[in-house]
Amino acid sequence: MSAATCRTLPDTLARFTYARPDAALSNFGIVHFGIGAFHRAHQAWYTDQAMSAAAAQGQDAQGAPGGMDSWAILGVSMRSPDVALQLNPQDGLFTVTECCGTRSTTRLVGSVRHVAIAPREPEAVIAALAAPTCRLATFTVTEKGYCREPDGGLDVELADKGSFYPLLAAAFERRRKAGLEGITLLSCDNLPHNGRQLARLIGEYLARRAPELAAWFEARCRCPSSMVDRIVPAPTEADRAAVRTRLGLEDAAAVVTEPFSQWVIEDDFAQDRPRWEVAGAQFVRDVTPYETAKLRMLNGAHSALAYLGLDRGHTFVHQAIGDPALRPLVATLMRDEAASTITAAPEQDLPAYAGSLLERFDNEALNHRLRQIAMDGSQKIPQRWLETLAIRQARGLPGTALWAALAAWLRHVRGDHGPVDDPFATELAAAWNQAGRFGIVDSLFGEGGILGGIWTPDEVARAYINARL
Repeated sequence: MSAATCRTLPDTLARFTYARPDAALSNFGIVHFGIGAFHRAHQAWYTDQAMSAAAAQGQDAQGAPGGMDSWAILGVSMRSPDVALQLNPQDGLFTVTECCGTRSTTRLVGSVRHVAIAPREPEAVIAALAAPTCRLATFTVTEKGYCREPDGGLDVELADKGSFYPLLAAAFERRRKAGLEGITLLSCDNLPHNGRQLARLIGEYLARRAPELAAWFEARCRCPSSMVDRIVPAPTEADRAAVRTRLGLEDAAAVVTEPFSQWVIEDDFAQDRPRWEVAGAQFVRDVTPYETAKLRMLNGAHSALAYLGLDRGHTFVHQAIGDPALRPLVATLMRDEAASTITAAPEQDLPAYAGSLLERFDNEALNHRLRQIAMDGSQKIPQRWLETLAIRQARGLPGTALWAALAAWLRHVRGDHGPVDDPFATELAAAWNQAGRFGIVDSLFGEGGILGGIWTPDEVARAYINARL
């Protein structure tokens, strides 16, 4: 796959229709941190369709006359060179295949023009962020990429070691000196109020490392919250082989996903933006009801399926949700325990949402690995489970399904399923060694624990969980 060879692709293949500029640092409208499979199947996919729709009307992607892409994406890999090695030889081109059952459709996406590897070429990233053409920086760095302390504050020393914060600070300084406008920083990660959290964390970093930029950032930049939803498993060799058969070309960066996609964005931007709404994005005043439903229902159920499913020997989500012992438990978690804590927007139907999630989890074509979801649990379960439990406990309500999921997570971080992939793996192992079976709940969730301060287990919850360890 490349700009030259894509001309040989089947005429029936859906593809972008806009002109692509050279991959020069002055041509990027968006710098994206964390260019994994999810970004390619979601934000890059939305941007590609926005640019194609504009080009069809003889406009650029924000509606001005002209057909040239002004929102080309520079992807930034924060650590691994793998995606750069996949995409750069392909001129940034890749395909997105949507699968459901035996049906599938594929689209050629052209919105990404280049991938920079931040540890090797920080100057390229800073220069792209500081260029007049850049109006957006977007993020899918996962929860741990924000370098938060257990209490939610910024770990500044960790942030200095290969995160996006120093790169942003250097770019802000150049923009300020050049008299340029600020940019919009759009988090697409599964954090509650992710825009506010991002703004606060950047503010903390600047206060410690570049206090002269703090006022400029606050006055000139915007950090809208957003909710993203699309199930995107890590692509496998079998996925790539199927795409190769379909295209007649090798696509090393191919992604496979479900037909469903949702993006809800707070309408608060420093400058202009792509017309993502042509691909279905929603712009709202308040993202909170959507992000809360997604975090507590979809993400909460996914994490429960991961740990409970691994316990029962399953590999994929569709296997776990098909387990007659797990399906009703997950349905209870979503419909009864999580939904009861959410103040829905007028257009939200939470029971219908739960039903649609069960159908999406059933999709056998995706092969979404439970181990992929189980990673970094200490960074995920506070917003996926513990906030729900705290609300229910304050109302005098039990959380039986969530307690069962917590017990499964505790078994997982004990090492029951092999090596633990978590930024606090060492601390979790030490807690297990010191506290043991009947002390681990209080050790982790009590005062001073790694996950303390959100939910404190009462006697009934503690006894339920301990009985399952």
